Amino acid sequence: QVQLVESGGGLVQPGGSLRLSCAASGRIFSISDMSWYRQTPGKQREAVATISSGGTTNYADSVKGRFTISRDNAKNTVYLQMNSLKPEDTAVYYCSANLRKSPWTGAMDYWGQGAQVTVSS
Repeated sequence: QVQLVESGGGLVQPGGSLRLSCAASGRIFSISDMSWYRQTPGKQREAVATISSGGTTNYADSVKGRFTISRDNAKNTVYLQMNSLKPEDTAVYYCSANLRKSPWTGAMDYWGQGAQVTVSS
């Protein structure tokens, strides 16, 4: 099976930084896009950043210039460097990977368990 395991969440003061990591493991043939989403209670999950296998990135307007997504293809790992954090960045952050388990299967989205990020003084 496939697992996505996140790490790096926590409590940080406004203006501070955190780095999230998400490692995919298990039966993996290839990974295309890897993404970070976030969700707060009562709201829909929103896309934060996406990175393709070739390194092309996209960001939500609310995080442009503050967050950086990167990946290590050899380790099947995606990162989210979050700088200049604001209280409104408080959320549960989820990683997602669009991957194929074999050359004969189609691509599917897999999700991590979520990591709490709290920005508060």
